[in-house]
Amino acid sequence: MARIKIPAAPAIRRMPTYLHLIRQAEADGLEYISGTVIATELNLEPIQVRKDLALTGITGKPKRGYLVPALITAIEHFLGWDKPKNAILIGAGNLGTALTGYQEFQYHGLNFVAAFDTNPERIGKQIHGVPVLSLNSLEENVKNLGATIAVLTVPSSEAQETADMIVKTGIRAIWNFTNTKINVPENVAVQREDLTSGYAMLCAAMQLYMA
Repeated sequence: MARIKIPAAPAIRRMPTYLHLIRQAEADGLEYISGTVIATELNLEPIQVRKDLALTGITGKPKRGYLVPALITAIEHFLGWDKPKNAILIGAGNLGTALTGYQEFQYHGLNFVAAFDTNPERIGKQIHGVPVLSLNSLEENVKNLGATIAVLTVPSSEAQETADMIVKTGIRAIWNFTNTKINVPENVAVQREDLTSGYAMLCAAMQLYMA
């Protein structure tokens, strides 16, 4: 079975930015917001914004735009952020600790229910209220935790072995923060976040602006 490709992936990546802007409009007391206003704020083409928002199924009113509360609801539903999801953290180091403490995840339905690590000094403690358990107990604990997402922040040298352990638990979604591409069965979704790529883009932009 071929791995499923997510349609309109670039549009999906833009949705959280739209949502942030629209939430700000709601906080400012605006009842409607137009695709043109969103496009202008984000340096995008209005037609692109309207095409992206059309994916959510919502339609705007001529000369007024989109009803703000309805647009927020439509985007959240499209992204699946209106359905709570339990997640486990694999690797309770500095990056993992920072991720569990990021409050925005809770606003989007992501709830860390446990962290797993191999370091005896971390096991049995908590990070931001999340209990740290032994990685050896991963399989026996996952079912009881009701977790559907695993966030992987282990050293790159341990990424594939740890991913294999995650797959054995039945979890079918892995958010990979390591520098390694992991190999998983076709029915497991993987999203890799390469932090160095983002840093590279920033540095390249600096070179252009400072030239």
